[in-house]
Amino acid sequence: MDGTPDLEPNLLPAQSEVVDTTELTAQQRRITIIIILIALAFFILILVTFVLLMRAPAMVVAQLRDVFIIFLALQSLLIGLALVILMIQLARLLNLLQNEIKPILESTNETVSNLRGTTTFLSDNVVEPVIRLNEYLAGLTQFLAIIGMTRRRK
Repeated sequence: MDGTPDLEPNLLPAQSEVVDTTELTAQQRRITIIIILIALAFFILILVTFVLLMRAPAMVVAQLRDVFIIFLALQSLLIGLALVILMIQLARLLNLLQNEIKPILESTNETVSNLRGTTTFLSDNVVEPVIRLNEYLAGLTQFLAIIGMTRRRK
């Protein structure tokens, strides 16, 4: 009412942001607890499986070992395939950089060089003479003002 700005509306959004931040923190805590419980359950499952395999007959363990060896071989094949695909993608990226991006950058550098030359030319041939002319006119104006030929501005 006395002409000072009202600060109350500015505080309201900041307070609502603080409330949203605390809600996110509570949600993050719940997610963290759930992840920890899942990891703990997975660890207990592995421990129980290990204990059961220790008591299992040798034939069952040998068969399970063979299954895991086959699984690891398949996994190695998939990783090898993924590496080949990755190398092909990397070769395509390098080709793109060399054949498409590099010429664009070179033409951009050439354009910047031309622009630099143009600004130097304009500075030397247009701007400097105009500035010199303004200096001479200002001096002439002051000279005329001193000898009384023109009116002085107030």
